[in-house]
Amino acid sequence: MNVDMVSLAGHRDRLVEQAEVDPVTAEVVRGFMETVCFEMATYVSRTATTPILNQSNERNATILDGQGRLAALSVGIPQFMLTSTLPVRFALDFLGAGEFRAGDVFVANDPYHGGGHLPDYNVFAPVLADGRLVLIPSIQCHHGDTGGAVPGGYNVTANDIWGEGVRWPAVKVVDQGRERRDVMYALQANNRLPGFLGDLRAQIGAAQMAAARLGELIERYGAQMVESSVDYMIDYASRRFVEEVAAWPDGVYEADAYVDHDPLGHPDVHLHVKVTVAGSHLEVDYTGSDERQELQAWSTFGNTRGCTVAQIASMMDPEIPKNEGFFDSIDLVVPAGCVLNPHPGKPVSAGTHHPGIDIGEVIALAFSKAMPERAVPQTYKTGIPTTITGTDPRTGQPFIDPSTEVYAGWCNAARGMDAWGAQAASFGNLWKATAEINESLFPHVQWSRDYRIDSGGPGQWRGLCGSHYEKEVRVPAKVYTYVVGMKYPMPGIAGGKAGAPNCLTLKVGSSEPLVVTHTAEWVPLAAGERIVYDYGGGGGWGDPLDRDPEAVLDDVLDEYVSLEGASRDYGVVLTGSLEELDLAVDGEATAQLRARMRAEAQAVI
Repeated sequence: MNVDMVSLAGHRDRLVEQAEVDPVTAEVVRGFMETVCFEMATYVSRTATTPILNQSNERNATILDGQGRLAALSVGIPQFMLTSTLPVRFALDFLGAGEFRAGDVFVANDPYHGGGHLPDYNVFAPVLADGRLVLIPSIQCHHGDTGGAVPGGYNVTANDIWGEGVRWPAVKVVDQGRERRDVMYALQANNRLPGFLGDLRAQIGAAQMAAARLGELIERYGAQMVESSVDYMIDYASRRFVEEVAAWPDGVYEADAYVDHDPLGHPDVHLHVKVTVAGSHLEVDYTGSDERQELQAWSTFGNTRGCTVAQIASMMDPEIPKNEGFFDSIDLVVPAGCVLNPHPGKPVSAGTHHPGIDIGEVIALAFSKAMPERAVPQTYKTGIPTTITGTDPRTGQPFIDPSTEVYAGWCNAARGMDAWGAQAASFGNLWKATAEINESLFPHVQWSRDYRIDSGGPGQWRGLCGSHYEKEVRVPAKVYTYVVGMKYPMPGIAGGKAGAPNCLTLKVGSSEPLVVTHTAEWVPLAAGERIVYDYGGGGGWGDPLDRDPEAVLDDVLDEYVSLEGASRDYGVVLTGSLEELDLAVDGEATAQLRARMRAEAQAVI
């Protein structure tokens, strides 16, 4: 899906008479469908065979109507929630609604037919009434391999999309209730993981379960009432959206953001956005973003669309339903050939993360000039997961460790609230495995996962600390990864300071430790060597000199901020001893220090 300009404004064209619907019935139908989405996602977590799905929740469920419009979704990863509709629409356009029969199930993962990147497999099934397509439940999951040149689904140095893995634009895996063994075998033959088919069947089962449940909904209310309820909720979401935008200050707000480099080391991948608010009209225009064709960092249009909507949604009343009416209200301009809408064939496995997820940062920076209280970047600085491969001596079989363990980082503060927890909000309900679980699955030991003191961006409200992470491999292994957020860490907002940068060091414990500058391409590790990752912190919000001194004292006691950081970053003078736990704020000295720091800052300006 490659376009010069795409408007998300849609048109409904019913060929059947609609039933009258009241708001209560429409809300009950919506609630039923959202419950079915939750059941689909839970079904996968309980039946999948590999840790990336049965532990991490890296899946999302949606329901579309017969025209491919988003009707309902589950709580999950925002980026996933909003990229799952376009693959279904492609299948509808390419195959035609007549190819969607009762008992069918389809699979799609092609980034250039609506998806994000190849590891994200979308499985969907039709729900019919009297031979007419009414609803389409869809479950999208990230898988641990895609075939292609390297294990793990991330070939970030591939020359093109074909080097990253196998593309499945839309294939029917179950035909009117009968599994197509030829197609399933082809899918399995193009994937390294023995558990891949089990995970895929978990998705198939979830889609079939959802189709049956939605059939019950139609039987209870009738197809026309269900369709009218979907129309009602889409119209309601659109109305609520434009009402909220109309209350925003009119203007044109522009910003720039950068990714350190692409996986080949090309520096400063540039994102530019111009957001126009005019009455109830909202336009997001990425003209001016990087167009260097030699880059190795590309976000597909579907991924760009999803990340855009996710950031806008985070700035609005959460009660507005996230359905097609929400999407329709945004005019999205993405020039063909820029890093956010590549020409067909470009590699995109890394770009789904960066520059794709950095969309949240550039939009937040733009809006920070008009509505700083709403400008919290829905982003992270992960690069790609740290993939570790080798042979497990317990089984004699190869393993692929995607490093899906708990760690903390990249979570920005918001006005009135310090960042907290471990993961940035843009990860949604993604879970990370405990050390004990992954140590039982892979031949490694985790020695450390601690917050990094002074790594959270200083502000009136403090960014989340990053974490210090150490993993020792117990067998010879190789590491493949891509690291960003070293030159451009998480930004501060409204005078807040940036979080600490990332730093990944491999082969720790050897005579030649290696700090990764951009990409680690199968770096060998001997048994006993360690991976040490200092994950970056989140940005702060507001001037650090406006932070409550007692909150700074609490941060020092909690070891989020050092004694030196309290003085250096916040202008807070503490008396007493941390060892004796008798620290106290010296109010007079703090006021004097802050006055001097403000004067020095003003002199620089």
